[in-house]
Amino acid sequence: MAWPHTWFGLVLGYVLMACFFFGALSVFDREIDRWAIPETRFAAQPMPSFDRVLRPIFEGMQPDKESLDELRGKLTGPPPARFEVVRSWGAYTTHRDPVLGLYASYEVPGARDPDDTAWGSRTIDPRSGAAFADDRLKIGSGFFYPLHFSLNLHWMDLGYWIVGLAALAMLAALVSGVVLHRKVFREFFTFRPAKAARRGTLDLHDMTGVLALPFHFFFAFTGLVIFAGIYFPITATQLKPLHELHERVEARETGLPHDRAGTPAPLASVDAMVLEARRRWAARGMGGEVGALSLTHVGDANGYVSVYRAGTDRVATVGEGIHFQASTGQVLREDPPRSAVDSVSEFLTGLHLQHFRHWLLRWLYLLGGLMGCVCIATGFVFFVEKRKQQHTKQGSQGSRVVDALAVTTVTGMLVATLTILIANRLLPEALPRRGDVEQYVFWAAWALALLHAFWRSAPVARGKINPAWREQCWAVAALAPTAVLLNWLTTGDHLVKTVLTDTYWPVAGVDLGLLATAALAAWAARQLGHRALADLPSPRIKAAHA
Repeated sequence: MAWPHTWFGLVLGYVLMACFFFGALSVFDREIDRWAIPETRFAAQPMPSFDRVLRPIFEGMQPDKESLDELRGKLTGPPPARFEVVRSWGAYTTHRDPVLGLYASYEVPGARDPDDTAWGSRTIDPRSGAAFADDRLKIGSGFFYPLHFSLNLHWMDLGYWIVGLAALAMLAALVSGVVLHRKVFREFFTFRPAKAARRGTLDLHDMTGVLALPFHFFFAFTGLVIFAGIYFPITATQLKPLHELHERVEARETGLPHDRAGTPAPLASVDAMVLEARRRWAARGMGGEVGALSLTHVGDANGYVSVYRAGTDRVATVGEGIHFQASTGQVLREDPPRSAVDSVSEFLTGLHLQHFRHWLLRWLYLLGGLMGCVCIATGFVFFVEKRKQQHTKQGSQGSRVVDALAVTTVTGMLVATLTILIANRLLPEALPRRGDVEQYVFWAAWALALLHAFWRSAPVARGKINPAWREQCWAVAALAPTAVLLNWLTTGDHLVKTVLTDTYWPVAGVDLGLLATAALAAWAARQLGHRALADLPSPRIKAAHA
């Protein structure tokens, strides 16, 4: 069991480190968005009026440029100047979202595959309907969040597959770790930092692994479950005919049309449908906030409107859907209680995505993710500390390579994260494709951290500490308060204001988190400096060598 635990953890631990760290940040992705886009710093809003606010915006939407670029080569001719047939409109919000995301899908004329769809999206201020700039990067929900499950590597869905393989390896590492560390209760409480560095590192590795073992196992497992459709795409390949038949049978049973009728029809008042949905929820003793709203087969006689209750009071993300005929407002269907299989699936998905309203549990999620990072990072350090003396005698560079990659994955990742936040505050607002530039800055900073880690790794080959650990910790200690200072200078939102006078916890929380990071990084850099001095030969030994 030691072999798979060591080598699975080492080879794929670099991926898992990114998954855990950016997954932990994703717990507060909306709050990071507020920090990164100052014009969205206002209170969370409910779903606005569809008839007055949303409908005019939907009617003016068209597919995004990125969606049209993906369709190149899939059409028999040039794309139309305007997409007329709208398959669906949708809006989704949570109790943490001041802004509202709108999504629309369009039928693609001349597509070789009739299932191909063009997509459009827009982010608006729900108070006025004003749209925000399309090139503003939502660093939390639009960059950090997908990074933790796809590495933002979308070619052939390669990022999903790499993360899936890493999650599978993590499950194997967790099982083998339990077998290796049979004395769970002792290691639950055992941490001896005053002992030798290797012993203290192993204790910390064991303790964080055991303490958060259910958390680690659950998130690796549910992550695989959520993306099972990518890893086993049988509904789009071997079982596609059966899948399509199932959808048609389900449409007949539910009364929700699967296909367009081809007959134009007007749209009744959606606001009246929302009021009816709230009345029905209240009659069942449930809160009536709307979390999601969708229109299917827009402008068609078979069109229908689906209103879903917000999922703030339960684990499942959305539920209690009520569906109306779009042209008349007549109720077509109320979703019945879920089957056992559906209930388990929604529970696992909702527990992973944590869209419910429970701030203490949200902080525990963050703590669990960071403990996963500590467990993986100490695993790297223990691997190097255990082998570097032996590799030095053998003339091997193995420990040097592992250590440099560990530096890049641990402190280098922090440097890149802080750099994108600083770039977000420094780049001009009118810069074209500003969000893309921020992403380029992030990857460039991480690449520089990699080069620095390898450049400074020579002492590891002599059995010493890589000074890149200490130097990048100092970089983190300098960059984090710089981001806080730039937020103050560019927006006027300093901590006295966001905590005391005009309390706004999303921004205050990010600033406080950055300052805590700086303090921990400075402490770690000082400790590493003392350790480096202890590794230096004493003057008496130097004189003897002389």
